[in-house]
Amino acid sequence: MCHGELHLKSLQFPESGVLIFQEDLRLIANNQEKMPSASCDTFLDDIEDIVSQEDSKPQDRHFARKHVVPKVRRRNTQKYLQDENSPPSDSTIPGIQKIWIRTWGCSHNNSDGEYMAGQLAAYGYKITENASEADLWLLNSCTVKNPAEDHFRNSIKKAQEENKKVVLAGCVPQAQPRQDYLKGLSIIGVQQIDRVVEVVEETIKGHSVRLLGQKKDNGKRLGGARLDLPKIRKNPLIEIISINTGCLNACTYCKTKHARGNLASYPVDELVDRAKQSFQEGVCEIWLTSEDTGAYGRDIGTSLPALLWKLVEVIPEGAMLRLGMTNPPYILEHLEEMAKILNHPRVYAFLHIPVQSASDTVLMEMKREYCVADFKRVVDFLKDKVPGITIATDIICGFPGETDQDFQETVKLVEEYKFPSLFINQFYPRPGTPAAKMEQVPAQVKKQRTKDLSQVFHSYNPYDHKGEKLKCSR
Repeated sequence: MCHGELHLKSLQFPESGVLIFQEDLRLIANNQEKMPSASCDTFLDDIEDIVSQEDSKPQDRHFARKHVVPKVRRRNTQKYLQDENSPPSDSTIPGIQKIWIRTWGCSHNNSDGEYMAGQLAAYGYKITENASEADLWLLNSCTVKNPAEDHFRNSIKKAQEENKKVVLAGCVPQAQPRQDYLKGLSIIGVQQIDRVVEVVEETIKGHSVRLLGQKKDNGKRLGGARLDLPKIRKNPLIEIISINTGCLNACTYCKTKHARGNLASYPVDELVDRAKQSFQEGVCEIWLTSEDTGAYGRDIGTSLPALLWKLVEVIPEGAMLRLGMTNPPYILEHLEEMAKILNHPRVYAFLHIPVQSASDTVLMEMKREYCVADFKRVVDFLKDKVPGITIATDIICGFPGETDQDFQETVKLVEEYKFPSLFINQFYPRPGTPAAKMEQVPAQVKKQRTKDLSQVFHSYNPYDHKGEKLKCSR
């Protein structure tokens, strides 16, 4: 057995120090050239001694393997992708959970909610409309009235009962973060919404985080988070832009002041850039909002008309601009300019001017800083200069100290102007406000006055020529 194919099986190291191979030789029966004769019992100095010159070299064998294809074990691709997209239910890796967002309150608050949703989605979280399937609830609150806070509190309780992670936002926790039912819960402040991802991340990991600070630049308070943040709009055709935060008033019934603070306006150029960006994204309406749009710019040396004229320049054909709420004192000095702007074909002839009461005595107790005559002057001027303008207003029924005579003055004002959009609010004493310490009107009287004013509203039709009326009582 001297010729054959060599199969190495094992190595042995004898005492002589010479390497010996044990071969399993398989005879080759066909007529091949024989390898050089060598005794199978002969010791070999080197393995190359048994290879002839005619045999192929190692590199020749390597290049001859052109058509060798490695065999790959197949795997269930569908299952693999499903496993990748569906981490374990108890996973605490941030950026993969489902989040449900609930917002109460004004358009400013709704804009904040859209910004927070946009940032979370951009990071990888899935925003869901199904609260039960969500891993975390982001509750964006309103502090204007008791019922809104009651809904907020009940939602927190429900989330805890269902073992959901919870992050709180909006004016309620910003104004009173130490309330008992907020203990141990994460809070994102109204000026910190650009850091919502950080707060959600830490909350998912089981930590409690609270960011309640103010945005400042060289000690000066800013309007809030950047305006160019990602956003998921509830209505993809409408962009809500908060032009400033806070206000210059100190109304005795208002809890929002405790949360939003004093006036802080965004620069004109930043607001114009945000409008341009929104139009490029397919938006066809811009809604300007704040706690008081009429006060815009007083803290940065500009004015509301100056901003509006700049925005009008960038409104494309087919798009529109709508102005939000403005209090009477800050619109009085701009009436001429405001009338021109509201007559522009790309600006809605609409203005929301809250009167709250037609009694000067009540307005003084509210610290509204205007009288009924100021309100009438604004409305009369705009109705005269802007044909077909819609004026919306607010009424509070049953403010502390309001007499029957005070209330009847308010009724007469509504009957005189026949406001097509009227927000009727029963007074609720908000904790921590001066009005909460005043002598209260009995609850039954407040309810009756609210009902009576609603009936007055339903008794007229300001849109006889249009065929319908906008009902906005609450």
